[in-house]
Amino acid sequence: MTIEINAAIRKAQGTGASRRLRHAGRVPGVVYGSGDAVAIDLDHNEIYHKLRSEAFHASVLTLNLEGKTETVLLRDFVMHPFRQQVQHIDFQRVDVNQKMHKKVPLHFLNEEIAPGVKTGGGKISHVIHDLDITCLPKDLPAFIEVDLGKLELGHSVHVADLKLPNGVEIAAHGTHTGEAVVATVQVPRGAVEAAAAEAAAEAAAPAAKK
Repeated sequence: MTIEINAAIRKAQGTGASRRLRHAGRVPGVVYGSGDAVAIDLDHNEIYHKLRSEAFHASVLTLNLEGKTETVLLRDFVMHPFRQQVQHIDFQRVDVNQKMHKKVPLHFLNEEIAPGVKTGGGKISHVIHDLDITCLPKDLPAFIEVDLGKLELGHSVHVADLKLPNGVEIAAHGTHTGEAVVATVQVPRGAVEAAAAEAAAEAAAPAAKK
Protein backbone atom coordinates (compact mmCIF):
# COMPACT_ATOMS: atom_id res chain seq x y z
CA MET A 1 0.00 0.00 0.00
CA THR A 2 1.37 3.41 -1.00
CA ILE A 3 0.66 6.30 1.34
CA GLU A 4 0.89 9.71 -0.30
CA ILE A 5 1.06 13.14 1.29
CA ASN A 6 0.89 16.53 -0.38
CA ALA A 7 3.04 19.50 0.56
CA ALA A 8 4.13 22.91 -0.65
CA ILE A 9 7.49 24.63 -0.31
CA ARG A 10 7.40 26.99 2.65
CA LYS A 11 8.88 30.34 1.67
CA ALA A 12 8.22 32.40 4.80
CA GLN A 13 9.97 31.05 7.90
CA GLY A 14 10.26 31.98 11.53
CA THR A 15 7.94 31.86 14.54
CA GLY A 16 5.52 34.48 13.23
CA ALA A 17 5.25 32.85 9.82
CA SER A 18 4.63 29.43 11.37
CA ARG A 19 1.91 30.89 13.59
CA ARG A 20 0.17 32.40 10.55
CA LEU A 21 0.37 29.06 8.73
CA ARG A 22 -1.30 27.27 11.63
CA HIS A 23 -4.09 29.87 11.73
CA ALA A 24 -4.60 29.20 8.00
CA GLY A 25 -4.97 25.46 8.58
CA ARG A 26 -1.47 24.53 7.48
CA VAL A 27 1.31 22.66 9.31
CA PRO A 28 4.96 23.78 8.99
CA GLY A 29 7.48 21.00 8.44
CA VAL A 30 10.90 20.02 7.16
CA VAL A 31 12.26 17.39 4.77
CA TYR A 32 15.92 16.52 5.37
CA GLY A 33 18.57 13.91 4.59
CA SER A 34 20.73 13.19 1.50
CA GLY A 35 20.64 16.77 0.29
CA ASP A 36 19.55 20.20 1.43
CA ALA A 37 16.80 20.46 4.00
CA VAL A 38 13.59 21.91 2.55
CA ALA A 39 10.99 23.82 4.56
CA ILE A 40 7.46 22.68 3.69
CA ASP A 41 3.87 23.14 4.81
CA LEU A 42 0.97 20.70 4.64
CA ASP A 43 -2.81 20.71 5.02
CA HIS A 44 -3.59 20.23 8.71
CA ASN A 45 -6.68 18.05 8.31
CA GLU A 46 -4.93 15.70 5.88
CA ILE A 47 -1.86 15.20 8.05
CA TYR A 48 -3.87 15.02 11.31
CA HIS A 49 -5.99 12.12 10.07
CA LYS A 50 -2.97 10.33 8.58
CA LEU A 51 -1.15 10.55 11.91
CA ARG A 52 -4.01 8.60 13.51
CA SER A 53 -3.18 5.63 11.26
CA GLU A 54 -0.63 3.18 12.64
CA ALA A 55 0.64 2.42 9.13
CA PHE A 56 1.57 6.07 8.58
CA HIS A 57 4.15 5.84 11.37
CA ALA A 58 5.80 2.65 10.05
CA SER A 59 5.66 2.98 6.27
CA VAL A 60 7.73 4.43 3.47
CA LEU A 61 5.75 7.46 2.29
CA THR A 62 5.49 9.25 -1.05
CA LEU A 63 5.74 13.01 -0.61
CA ASN A 64 4.23 15.05 -3.46
CA LEU A 65 6.04 18.37 -3.39
CA GLU A 66 4.90 20.82 -6.08
CA GLY A 67 5.04 18.39 -8.98
CA LYS A 68 7.95 16.30 -7.70
CA THR A 69 7.85 13.15 -5.58
CA GLU A 70 10.22 12.08 -2.84
CA THR A 71 10.40 8.87 -0.81
CA VAL A 72 10.39 9.74 2.87
CA LEU A 73 9.80 8.46 6.41
CA LEU A 74 7.97 10.22 9.21
CA ARG A 75 10.65 11.06 11.78
CA ASP A 76 8.99 13.39 14.29
CA PHE A 77 5.95 15.54 14.94
CA VAL A 78 4.84 17.92 17.67
CA MET A 79 1.27 18.23 18.95
CA HIS A 80 -0.24 21.21 20.75
CA PRO A 81 -0.20 20.66 24.56
CA PHE A 82 -4.01 20.54 24.84
CA ARG A 83 -5.55 21.12 21.39
CA GLN A 84 -5.93 18.50 18.68
CA GLN A 85 -3.49 20.41 16.51
CA VAL A 86 -0.28 19.32 14.81
CA GLN A 87 2.33 22.02 15.43
CA HIS A 88 5.24 20.76 13.33
CA ILE A 89 6.31 17.67 11.41
CA ASP A 90 9.63 16.27 10.11
CA PHE A 91 10.29 13.82 7.29
CA GLN A 92 13.55 12.13 6.28
CA ARG A 93 14.42 11.22 2.71
CA VAL A 94 14.97 7.53 2.01
CA ASP A 95 17.55 5.93 -0.26
CA VAL A 96 15.81 2.88 -1.72
CA ASN A 97 19.18 1.10 -2.03
CA GLN A 98 20.28 1.63 1.57
CA LYS A 99 19.13 -0.29 4.64
CA MET A 100 17.21 1.82 7.10
CA HIS A 101 16.63 1.70 10.86
CA LYS A 102 13.01 1.95 11.96
CA LYS A 103 10.81 1.13 14.95
CA VAL A 104 7.71 -0.89 14.00
CA PRO A 105 4.71 -1.91 16.16
CA LEU A 106 3.97 -5.47 17.29
CA HIS A 107 0.55 -7.06 16.75
CA PHE A 108 -0.33 -9.80 19.25
CA LEU A 109 -2.39 -12.74 17.94
CA ASN A 110 -4.29 -15.68 19.50
CA GLU A 111 -4.11 -14.49 23.09
CA GLU A 112 -7.50 -15.98 23.95
CA ILE A 113 -6.49 -19.51 22.91
CA ALA A 114 -3.09 -19.55 24.62
CA PRO A 115 -3.03 -22.58 27.01
CA GLY A 116 -1.74 -20.37 29.81
CA VAL A 117 -4.89 -18.25 29.50
CA LYS A 118 -7.54 -20.74 28.36
CA THR A 119 -6.77 -23.56 30.80
CA GLY A 120 -4.19 -22.07 33.16
CA GLY A 121 -6.17 -19.03 34.26
CA GLY A 122 -3.26 -16.72 33.48
CA LYS A 123 -3.15 -13.23 32.07
CA ILE A 124 -0.89 -12.11 29.24
CA SER A 125 1.37 -9.12 29.77
CA HIS A 126 2.83 -7.23 26.80
CA VAL A 127 6.35 -6.22 27.79
CA ILE A 128 7.46 -4.81 24.41
CA HIS A 129 5.07 -2.99 22.08
CA ASP A 130 7.41 -2.16 19.19
CA LEU A 131 10.69 -3.40 17.77
CA ASP A 132 13.82 -1.76 16.32
CA ILE A 133 14.57 -3.30 12.91
CA THR A 134 16.76 -2.74 9.85
CA CYS A 135 15.76 -3.47 6.26
CA LEU A 136 15.62 -2.02 2.78
CA PRO A 137 12.73 0.43 2.29
CA LYS A 138 10.87 -2.04 0.04
CA ASP A 139 10.89 -4.63 2.85
CA LEU A 140 9.63 -2.35 5.63
CA PRO A 141 6.64 -4.02 7.35
CA ALA A 142 3.79 -1.95 8.77
CA PHE A 143 3.88 -4.26 11.81
CA ILE A 144 5.28 -7.59 13.04
CA GLU A 145 2.99 -10.35 14.27
CA VAL A 146 3.52 -12.13 17.59
CA ASP A 147 1.66 -15.46 17.79
CA LEU A 148 0.79 -16.28 21.41
CA GLY A 149 -1.38 -19.30 20.58
CA LYS A 150 0.98 -21.84 22.21
CA LEU A 151 2.11 -19.82 25.22
CA GLU A 152 1.97 -21.87 28.45
CA LEU A 153 1.47 -20.53 31.96
CA GLY A 154 4.72 -19.13 33.34
CA HIS A 155 6.37 -19.00 29.91
CA SER A 156 7.42 -16.07 27.76
CA VAL A 157 7.97 -15.12 24.11
CA HIS A 158 11.37 -13.54 23.43
CA VAL A 159 12.56 -11.33 20.60
CA ALA A 160 14.57 -14.24 19.21
CA ASP A 161 11.33 -16.27 18.92
CA LEU A 162 9.68 -13.81 16.53
CA LYS A 163 9.19 -14.75 12.89
CA LEU A 164 10.48 -11.76 10.94
CA PRO A 165 9.40 -10.98 7.37
CA ASN A 166 11.92 -11.63 4.58
CA GLY A 167 14.66 -9.01 4.47
CA VAL A 168 14.00 -7.77 8.01
CA GLU A 169 16.56 -8.03 10.83
CA ILE A 170 16.66 -6.95 14.46
CA ALA A 171 18.64 -3.71 14.67
CA ALA A 172 22.16 -4.43 15.93
CA HIS A 173 22.14 -1.25 18.01
CA GLY A 174 18.45 -1.32 18.87
CA THR A 175 16.91 -1.22 22.31
CA HIS A 176 16.10 -4.94 22.45
CA THR A 177 18.30 -8.03 22.28
CA GLY A 178 17.24 -11.53 21.26
CA GLU A 179 16.80 -12.48 24.93
CA ALA A 180 14.43 -9.60 25.67
CA VAL A 181 10.93 -10.69 26.73
CA VAL A 182 8.14 -9.62 24.37
CA ALA A 183 5.16 -11.12 26.22
CA THR A 184 4.58 -13.41 29.17
CA VAL A 185 1.62 -15.18 30.79
CA GLN A 186 1.31 -15.31 34.57
CA VAL A 187 -1.42 -15.90 37.13
CA PRO A 188 -2.73 -12.46 38.17
CA ARG A 189 -1.26 -11.26 41.45
CA GLY A 190 -4.67 -10.93 43.05
CA ALA A 191 -5.48 -14.57 42.28
CA VAL A 192 -2.17 -15.70 43.81
CA GLU A 193 -2.83 -13.70 46.96
CA ALA A 194 -6.39 -15.03 47.20
CA ALA A 195 -5.18 -18.62 46.82
CA ALA A 196 -2.54 -18.07 49.51
CA ALA A 197 -5.13 -16.58 51.87
CA GLU A 198 -7.50 -19.50 51.24
CA ALA A 199 -4.72 -22.01 51.92
CA ALA A 200 -3.80 -20.22 55.14
CA ALA A 201 -7.45 -20.23 56.24
CA GLU A 202 -7.76 -23.96 55.57
CA ALA A 203 -4.56 -24.65 57.52
CA ALA A 204 -5.84 -22.63 60.45
CA ALA A 205 -9.26 -24.30 60.53
CA PRO A 206 -8.18 -27.60 62.23
CA ALA A 207 -6.26 -25.69 64.89
CA ALA A 208 -9.32 -23.57 65.64
CA LYS A 209 -11.50 -26.67 66.11
CA LYS A 210 -9.03 -28.09 68.64
